[in-house]
Amino acid sequence: MTDKTMTADEVVARLTSGMTLGIGGWGSRRKPMSLVRALLRSDIGDLTLVSYGGPDVGMLVAAGRVRKLVTAFVTLDSVPLEPHYRAGRERGAFELTEVDEGMFMWGLRAAAGRLPFLPVRAGIGSDVMRVNPGLRTVTSPYEDGETFVAMPALRLDAALVHVNRADRLGNGQYLGPDPYFDDLFCQAADAAYVSCERIVDTAELTKEAPPQSLLVRRLDVTGVVEAPGGAHFTSCAPDYGRDEEFQRLYVTTPWAEFAERFLAGDEQAYRSAVHDRQEGQD
Repeated sequence: MTDKTMTADEVVARLTSGMTLGIGGWGSRRKPMSLVRALLRSDIGDLTLVSYGGPDVGMLVAAGRVRKLVTAFVTLDSVPLEPHYRAGRERGAFELTEVDEGMFMWGLRAAAGRLPFLPVRAGIGSDVMRVNPGLRTVTSPYEDGETFVAMPALRLDAALVHVNRADRLGNGQYLGPDPYFDDLFCQAADAAYVSCERIVDTAELTKEAPPQSLLVRRLDVTGVVEAPGGAHFTSCAPDYGRDEEFQRLYVTTPWAEFAERFLAGDEQAYRSAVHDRQEGQD
């Protein structure tokens, strides 16, 4: 039983350029943004990102840190298409592998099970196979003889996820309406780092919610970071919703200006800048 608490900067110190990095959450929901901001403060780049993408992808693309992206979509939810992702894609800034949402999940499941691939019906009869000529199909060895897409495993060097609560051992709990696939990201990775709104004693986890809310298992987790507001500006229900005003600021501000204003300092500087902006609007 080991205390796995770390800081965001200590997490980033364990990452290296050229890694395949998985980022949990979904669109602009429960993204590990405090860890993404710490990553942006480093000089790590040449990354292969694996993500149900949101501003995590947009920021890292805008900063020139992404060599390849594997995704099913990149959206801000209330803003349908992430603008920095779109701009990067239009200028050919990174290689893209875009697959169906179900195929993406099956790729994580294959990696979690340490399998080379898993068969999946999703993708058959669609342009997914055309735009990804490297994908292969397999035929069932049984009487049905059905053809499936052989979705390759999405193996990760490291994963970053954000949850509502965690203990010091690495057990992570979600309290919102959807687990997304954060558990699979952790299981698919050689090292998984979990940020959370609050670190609590293990016994406290099941006082707030039932045992099935314990999404992330300690045996899959390398480090835990306490990061109140760590998903901002994405949502982390029920602790807080998406900061739509700040998200609009992100969308409408040139990247260099946004980065200088909100990302140049440490995490406390970011929170102070957001707070000062919100105070100025009141």
